[in-house]
Amino acid sequence: MEKDVVCGMQVDPAKAAGKSEYNGKTYYFCALGCKKKFDANPGQYAK
Repeated sequence: MEKDVVCGMQVDPAKAAGKSEYNGKTYYFCALGCKKKFDANPGQYAK
C-alpha cells in the first residue's frame, strides 16, 4: 500500500485512480481530484 500524499488515504497501487511521477518517485492517488491537486503543485506535497 502507498499513501496518497494529498489526502493521506492508503492506496493500493494496482487499484489507484491515478499516478504521477515526480523527482524519480511514483505517487499514487485515491481519486483524480487528488492527482489534479498534486500535478498543479507537486512540490507542496512531495516530501
